[in-house]
Amino acid sequence: MSSEIVAILLLGLAGFLLGGVYANWKKARGLAIALLVCAVLAAGGAVAWLTS
Repeated sequence: MSSEIVAILLLGLAGFLLGGVYANWKKARGLAIALLVCAVLAAGGAVAWLTS
């Protein structure tokens, strides 16, 4: 798999997780914060993957 595809998949995962953050913010703030941390890690992984 090429590095661009992996980075795009990671960015897509980050976007999906951010949608979960938005949906859960008022109902389950703890879960939303955990999803936010995962989204930041996925986006950071995508950036790191592209720059390496």
